[in-house]
Parts: sequence; structure tokens; C-alpha cells
Amino acid sequence: MINQDLILETINMIKLYNLDIRTVTLALSLRDCIDSDVNVVCENIYNKIIKYAKNLVEYADEFENEYSIPIVNKRIAVTPISLIGEACKNPDYVKIAKTLDRAAKDVGVNFIGGFSALVEKGCTKGDKLLIESIPEALAQTERICSSVNVASSKAGINMDAVLKMAEIIKKTAEITKDGIGAAKLVVFCNSPGDNPFMAGAFCGIGEPECALNVGVSGPGVVRAAIESLDKNADLSTLANKIKQIAYKITTTGELVGRKLAQKLDIPFGVIDLSLAPTPAVGDSVAGIFQAMGLEHAGAHGTTAALAMLNDAVKKGGIMASSHVGGLSGAFIPVSEDAGMIEAAQKGYLTFNKLEAMTSVCSVGLDMIAIPGDTPVDTVAGIIADEMAIGMINKKTTAVRIIPVAGKVVGDEVEYGGLLGKAPIMPVNTLSSTSFVRRGGRIPAPIHSLNN
Repeated sequence: MINQDLILETINMIKLYNLDIRTVTLALSLRDCIDSDVNVVCENIYNKIIKYAKNLVEYADEFENEYSIPIVNKRIAVTPISLIGEACKNPDYVKIAKTLDRAAKDVGVNFIGGFSALVEKGCTKGDKLLIESIPEALAQTERICSSVNVASSKAGINMDAVLKMAEIIKKTAEITKDGIGAAKLVVFCNSPGDNPFMAGAFCGIGEPECALNVGVSGPGVVRAAIESLDKNADLSTLANKIKQIAYKITTTGELVGRKLAQKLDIPFGVIDLSLAPTPAVGDSVAGIFQAMGLEHAGAHGTTAALAMLNDAVKKGGIMASSHVGGLSGAFIPVSEDAGMIEAAQKGYLTFNKLEAMTSVCSVGLDMIAIPGDTPVDTVAGIIADEMAIGMINKKTTAVRIIPVAGKVVGDEVEYGGLLGKAPIMPVNTLSSTSFVRRGGRIPAPIHSLNN
């Protein structure tokens, strides 16, 4: 039987409340592209991407039209490139980055992730070379995204890598317009290898030859569901409503993901349940907090509201999919969420509050613009704090921060599209220098010894 109410509900989710498939991401192993000659490596990489991804955009567009469900981004995630270039006698990671960028352009995807290194316990020669090349690689490409994992709950925090990444972030921001390169660079703790979202997507070394991972999103749908409840509904009722709507959102992503993977003749990977906002009005995670009863994001109670939202989304979504992975929960990027932008502009949302919220959200300090003259050591301290939250809580945390050259607190930087606009936020001016420059590793917590 066709249920008219369910059909109308789905139409409203899409047309009125910005329901979409935020991304379909082809995860592709490049481990068989390794060679001692970097030119051969580049040729192998290009040919393999073309082989597997040549129909990705075309088929995704067909399904978008067939099911009338927007698929906003089509992306590729590859094996961490530090591993692929390491065997070269003449390693040139910028050349590899340009090859990836050319392949991404030729198959028509929005971004390609995986210009990455995993250095939570230390760096190999290839890791060091890749990290040093990040600023130039991001300045000379359009579609490359980069990530570096510097900490984990098992290994602790590599403070040498934290300090180095602070330097890399500063340099990347300085040599790209309005720091846009830093918007495509993320530092991780406990980075998952099946995450379909940029800038942190890569194909983990434990992943198959290829797979299709899907990221669904619907903050506007969740807000509308909450607003449909009686104003006096208790929090248990509210959480249950979020679970129900998360189930429906995930079902949509599961359908499209499996059908698209089947047509591409590749395995279906995971559904990432993350609520990813956009600058569009009505598509805001901050708006969900207001629907819950908070005056605005940043009010006391925001962290509790986010914790409940994250948990309810996961509980509802996991019942609708065979394989849930990636990050899954709720993103709180400042520049990409209209409500978060407003809260930051009005001073409701501070760095301290954002850091507290990251203890219960999907990722971490995300798309935050800070003064361009912020010292490297302060950036390193910000990264270290966020890595500690992830390490202790056994969760993924990340820092995607943009020191915008020439900008001071009170200014704004406009990126457009999904990246939105970012108010320049103040940072603590107390020195972190003596601490972050001690070097070495912060040991893993006691609960890491669970074998």
C-alpha cells in the first residue's frame, strides 16, 4: 500500500527542510600504485582513479533525478598519500597532489581527500616529506583535501607532530587567499578510515580495494520534527522524536547508497549519520538548539542539548543501516552553519564553549577563523587541547582552524558556498610556548591498556 502521508513527509523534508545526501564518496585504495619512480606512481594513480570513478558523477546525477533527492557532493577518498610516495627514489608529493587534482577534475568530483599522514606515534621519512609539502600542495591545487592524524587513544599525542602541524596550518593560511588552504586541512585524533566527509576523508589501510561511503544530512528536518511537538513535551519525548526522524533520514541514504554502489559495481561501505549544516537558513545545527528551548547556541545547556542530539541521531540511524561508520553525530562548524555564525558574531559562542561542546559532538573545533597574527605556539596549544579530549574520551576529535592573514577580531572572511563566512574569533593570549615545545609524546591514558 502506498502511504500518502509518508510520501508527503519525504517531499517536505526535501523541499522545505533541506534534506539531502550530503556526499557520496568513493573510497579507493592506491596501494598497488606504489613504484620507485614518482612519474610511474603518478601515472598509476591517475589511471586507477579514472578507471573506478569515471561514472561516479554521472550515475549519482541519474539517481538524484530518479529519486528527486539532492546529492550535494561527489567525492573520492584515497589511501594516505604519505604511504604511496614513500617508496619513490625521487619523492615529489606536490607532483602527486597535482596528479590527484587533475584526476579529480577529469572525473568531475568536488573534492579528493587523502593527502594525508598517520603520525600518532611518530613520523617516517615519507610522513615528514608529505607534511612539509602540504602548504604548497594546497596552494597549487583546487580539489585536494589534507589531513594528519597526530593522536589516538591507543598511542597518546605526538606533540612534535602537533607543533609541526601548527606551523603548517599557519604557512598554508598565509600563502592561500583568505587562508582558504587551511579550510581544506584538518588535524585529527582517532581519525576513522571510512569517513566520507571532507576535509578529513581518506581510505584507511584496513579498507577494501574500493567502497562507496555515504554521508546523509538533515539538520532542518530534525528541527522541524522537534518544532512539531507540543511545546511542553519532555526531553525523553524529544529524544525519541529525533530518533524517529534520524531513522527516516538514514533509510534514504541507505537506499541511494546501495543502489548507486550496485550500479558502479563496487561494494557499499558505510552510512555516516552526521548532521552536517550549511549556511542556508533553516539548515542549522544551532537552530536545533533553539527548537529545543535554548535562546541561542552558546547558552548554558548547549553542551547537554548537543549530547542528547548526537546520541539520539546515532540510536535512530543505526537501526536503518547495516553498516554505520565514519564520524556519525552532529557537526558544529562555525563558518558553515548560519546559526553558529550568528552566535559567534554576537559573542554567545566562545572558544571555551566550543571546546566543551566538542567533547560530545562528532568532530571538534571546525572551520574557526582566528587572527592572522596568532602565534604558532598558541595554535599548537589549541590542537593539543582538542587531541586530549579525543584521546581521553576514545572518540574522534579534530581541528580545522584558519589564521587569516591581516584579519583581527571583529573582522569577517567570506568563503562562499558550503564554506560560508567566518567571524574572526578571539583566542586566549596566554603563552603555551614552554609546554608545546617540550616535544615528545603525551602518553596514552590508562584505559588504552585494554587488550
